Amino acid sequence: MSFLVIGECVADIVRAPAGSGAPDRVHPGGSPANVAYGLGRLGRDVTLLTQLAEDPTGRLIADHLKGAGVRVEIGGVPARTPSAVVGLDAHGQAAYTFDITWTLEAGPAPLDPGFTPGITPAHVHIGSIAAVTEPGSTAVLAVTERLRAGATVSYDPNVRPDLMGDHTDAVRRVERCVALADLVKASDEDLAWLYPGEGPHTVAARWLALGPAVVLVTRGAAGSLALTRRETVTADAPRVSVVDTVGAGDSFMSAVLDTLAGQDRAALGGLGAADLAGLLRRAGAAAAVTVSRAGAQPPDRAELDAARQEFAVTSGREW
Repeated sequence: MSFLVIGECVADIVRAPAGSGAPDRVHPGGSPANVAYGLGRLGRDVTLLTQLAEDPTGRLIADHLKGAGVRVEIGGVPARTPSAVVGLDAHGQAAYTFDITWTLEAGPAPLDPGFTPGITPAHVHIGSIAAVTEPGSTAVLAVTERLRAGATVSYDPNVRPDLMGDHTDAVRRVERCVALADLVKASDEDLAWLYPGEGPHTVAARWLALGPAVVLVTRGAAGSLALTRRETVTADAPRVSVVDTVGAGDSFMSAVLDTLAGQDRAALGGLGAADLAGLLRRAGAAAAVTVSRAGAQPPDRAELDAARQEFAVTSGREW
């Protein structure tokens, strides 16, 4: 099956903790681009509809994506490739400062709502900055609405508070994306910003009422949570030494989409507790591999299988 991911590419300029003496590192990034790259690493047929400038970082990102087999469809050429300065604390936790615009154009004119890349995707993934930042988000949602008649849809808000603007409006925009999706993945930090004081079960119930069949919540070292209208399932995270957390949630998302490949809307709604538990464990293993090395470097299929075997041995439980 084929995947279409729509969203931004970002050059992640990763700065080591103060006083470490380590140099800055530049990694290809951007949440949607990371998801596309992760799917490519897992051997999936994937196209990324994005924007890239004709500059060194733009070429770096394009080569990175194509190296994993990702087809890159350019929906406009910005003046410079977006970037994010990534600060790491002593535990490898990342904080971002962005320099990004998002217009999603086809040539000099805004992308026509009827635009469809040269594929008929079975699944469309949207998320992060591109899904809520105008003027490009209008095109993202128009393309998604057009394609969802024949494709399932996933969404990851990947909240960036500095870019979200007014809180009430941001929640409205996020919930519009949630309503388009069959599966939504968010972090506990996303939920805390969007709905202060509300627990993940409360937020998931609200989102499930908007239309998705499955809501997944990642909680870092505390594991993950899957909720449907009938099931609530939790899973632990594997224990690993963390280098940094860049791209961990995106690697989780790629593994989720890979695991569920081929499932239609009815099948997603019918996932049982055992299915959901296996989904969380496999995706959690992919995220664990990613945090164990620098930058957004998700595993390929062989690495993921090997990691799951290792985690099973060390933990005494199935992964």
